[in-house]
Amino acid sequence: MAGTSHGHTPAAWTGVIIAFIGFCVAGVFMVAANPLGFWAGIAVIFAGGIVGYAMKLAGLGMPKESAELVEARARAGEAQVSH
Repeated sequence: MAGTSHGHTPAAWTGVIIAFIGFCVAGVFMVAANPLGFWAGIAVIFAGGIVGYAMKLAGLGMPKESAELVEARARAGEAQVSH
């Protein structure tokens, strides 16, 4: 995975940041014993996933690799090991 830019896209960063904010909100309200605030934080976590996916569909995520590229990468890896 070091050779790819997995996760280094606006869609990934935005989704993770929103989910992290939801995690913090849920954590604060859990400690405060406020179930409504806790579930609101959980909803924000899921919203982060939805926003990230929507941004990926809008073209701000990483496109899927073609089968040819996957095969070429595998052949290159085998060539490095055999030499």
